Amino acid sequence: MITRIQGELVHLSDTVATLRIGAFDYEVLIPEFVRRHLQSKVGTEINLRTIEYLEGNPQQGRLVPRMIGFMSDAEKEFFEMICSVDGVGVRKALRAMVRPVREVATAIEEQDVKQLTTLPGVGPAVAERIVAKLRRKMTKFALMVSREWPEEAGGDDILGEAVEALISLGHTSNDARNKVEAIMESGKKFKSVEALLTEIYKQQR
Repeated sequence: MITRIQGELVHLSDTVATLRIGAFDYEVLIPEFVRRHLQSKVGTEINLRTIEYLEGNPQQGRLVPRMIGFMSDAEKEFFEMICSVDGVGVRKALRAMVRPVREVATAIEEQDVKQLTTLPGVGPAVAERIVAKLRRKMTKFALMVSREWPEEAGGDDILGEAVEALISLGHTSNDARNKVEAIMESGKKFKSVEALLTEIYKQQR
C-alpha cells in the first residue's frame, strides 16, 4: 500500500492533484480542504500522505485503483474516520469535506447537526450518525491548525505527550507548551492525554 507520495505538482483540478515522478504522472484524488492548500503550489514539489482503495464493480471485473491525498496524517486519520460512518463511504466523504478539518470536527464535537448538514451530500440522517459515532473522538482534530505537521517530538509523560499531540496538530512548540502550562496552573490533575486536550479545547471555546 502506498502511504506517501512525493513529486512535482504539475496540474490541479477541483478534485485531482497530478504529481510527476520521473517518467510517470500520478493522479491523486483530493478533498476541497486539501485543494485550497495546494492551489499556490503548482509547479513545486509536494508531499502527500495517501490512502488507497479500489473503485468499480468487482462483478464486472472493472476495479480501478485510486489514491486520495492529504497534507498530514491527522487529515488522513480524520477522513478515514468519516468514511467509517454508515452511509458515507469514500466518494461521499470526498464531496462533503469542503470545510477545514478543525471546523467539521468542532461541529461533531458540539453535536451541531445543522452545521454538518451544510456539507454537500450530508443530510440530517447521515449527520446524526456521524455525531453518534464520532463525537467522543474529535477533540484532537478540533485543536488542529491549518498547516502541515512538523516533525517534532515531546516527552513520554502526560504533559509531554499533550505537548507532542498539539505540535503534531500544527501548533508551534511554544504555543503547545503555553497551552499545557496554562491548564496545569489551574491545579487540575489529568489521568490521560485525551482529558488534558479536552480541557484545552474547552478553554479555547
